[in-house]
Amino acid sequence: MNYQEQYNQSIQNPEAFWAEQARQVDWFTQPQTILSADETGYPMWYKDGSLNACYLALDKHIADGFGEDIALIYDSPVTQTVKKYSYNEVKSEVARLAGGLVSLGLKKGHTAVIYMPMIPQATFAMLACARIGVTHSVVFGGFAPHELAIRIDDCKPRVIITASSGIEIDRLIAYKPLVDEAIALAEHKPKKVVVLNRKLGARIPFKKYDVDYDALIYGSEEADCVPVESTHPLYVLYTSGTTGKPKGIVRDTGGYVTALQFSMQKIYGVQPGEVFWAASDVGWVVGHSYIVYGPMLNRNTTIVFEGKPIKTPDASTFWRVIAEHRVSVMFTAPTAIRAIKKEDPNGEFIKQYDLSCLRTQFLAGERCDVATLEWYREHIPIPAIDHWWQTESGWPMIANMMGVEYLPIKPGSSGKAVSGYNIMILGENGQELAPNEEGYVVIKLPLPPGTLLDIWNDNERFRAGYLNKFPGYYFSGDGGYKDDDGYIYITGRVDDVINVAGHRLSTAEMEEIVASHHSVAECAVIGINDELKGQIPLALVVTKLGEEIEHFQLQHEVVKLVREQIGAVASLRDVVVVNRLPKTRSGKILRKLLRSIADGENFQIPSTIDDEAIIGEVREVLELAKIGSFK
Repeated sequence: MNYQEQYNQSIQNPEAFWAEQARQVDWFTQPQTILSADETGYPMWYKDGSLNACYLALDKHIADGFGEDIALIYDSPVTQTVKKYSYNEVKSEVARLAGGLVSLGLKKGHTAVIYMPMIPQATFAMLACARIGVTHSVVFGGFAPHELAIRIDDCKPRVIITASSGIEIDRLIAYKPLVDEAIALAEHKPKKVVVLNRKLGARIPFKKYDVDYDALIYGSEEADCVPVESTHPLYVLYTSGTTGKPKGIVRDTGGYVTALQFSMQKIYGVQPGEVFWAASDVGWVVGHSYIVYGPMLNRNTTIVFEGKPIKTPDASTFWRVIAEHRVSVMFTAPTAIRAIKKEDPNGEFIKQYDLSCLRTQFLAGERCDVATLEWYREHIPIPAIDHWWQTESGWPMIANMMGVEYLPIKPGSSGKAVSGYNIMILGENGQELAPNEEGYVVIKLPLPPGTLLDIWNDNERFRAGYLNKFPGYYFSGDGGYKDDDGYIYITGRVDDVINVAGHRLSTAEMEEIVASHHSVAECAVIGINDELKGQIPLALVVTKLGEEIEHFQLQHEVVKLVREQIGAVASLRDVVVVNRLPKTRSGKILRKLLRSIADGENFQIPSTIDDEAIIGEVREVLELAKIGSFK
């Protein structure tokens, strides 16, 4: 079956299509009701099925005779550690931790917060919660106490599982004091805090609620898997909200498991037994779906990587990991490739490693500019696949489905709609737009299995944010268009479209052009206030390492490029060079923050920011250039 046949089947008869996918899953109780609706009328999947995600990720493979196969590789350049765990070893660790959590009073229906660095125990903690029916909420390690406290108050965990420290390139971040401060700030008080002492020298202040991780699992019996309903919340994952209060995205169990197994085989094209590496963090949705659950459900060796694409120790680290562990398929953010490209523009490090094992490179998390895609394909001649999805979807919505049919790549496009996603482009009044007309990217209900179930304890916000703008559709918050061949182009969040003297222009399109300049490593184009035209674009550029070019010359050439490809209407005249761009820890450029700085508006520093010092650096550059509010 080719891509189009499979896609048509999934849209024309979703119940039959997803019933077939559910048969690939080893349920405790096979679902008879495939598609139904909750009390508000929102679609739900497999409501009368029961299963356990931890059983499917571990116990099933052991029962099938693969217990001694490698399930997980821990590769930590920051501690110079590589450790491999078989399925038997992971199950033992997970089952004993689950038993320990039961001894602390946790049971099905409770919640637990996991606040840990990229270490195997973070994965064990997620699976241990899943094993006993406890809904976990992983909070990105290193989040400030205020942000952790907000999440504690929202999901009300009985237990927090943490570690003594994380490592940020070359410095320790002591986690335990941050957890203690968050608990002091929070109204809800967890009963226990389980602390893994990594013995790296970080301070671990002792509190009455503390439990030592090693002592807990040493004295615990292995817990069995608890059957849960398909709609049971496997986890709550918080994503930034427009109101400043994070949204707790609720993920079910049965639909998610079914969708992830389907995606591993049909989107990523990975066979059981192969090594799959998602270079992300368990604090983000990529980590949940494609470091932990997806690979382990599909019996792929997964890699838990504690490091960065550069400076741990240098821009060769990704290539070393791929070559050393014989990675078949990799997934990372375009920003990681841009960082490597900046440090090693000619790909000299790539030449030092045998990357013949690598079959496909997937990119997502931030729009992949054409220049980055072409640089990758020039130095590593394999398919480099841009694809698009969100925390809310839990798995890809637009992709090149490598396990079904490898379609031609169109740079700038994330590919075609994934099976199950009836993606449409609507205009302001809800009308479907013609090919090549830009509008709102929406998905006609029902969403396929595995997508968000609700917002934790806030159904009203769920409906207001995703369902009410276009009744009968999920509103993604992104703009885009389809071409004549059905390829979808995401142009960015709808607030990334600027209005220059009455002309609506995509800053994403301008970024593509700016990034194509040979001296540019990465860039951000934002719209800033202008008395005459309402808004005008501003390009902030990071140049390649070792690149010598006069600022005036760079500005002249970039402006010329944009005028040639968009026209004078773009009104781009200001190009400034910065050392680095403000980003979230997952690699997304904080464009809204950049706009606020340039326009002189009050702003809250996002909790997800990678380095607050960048704010001062950008402000200083704009002041010197007398741009925006600094004129």
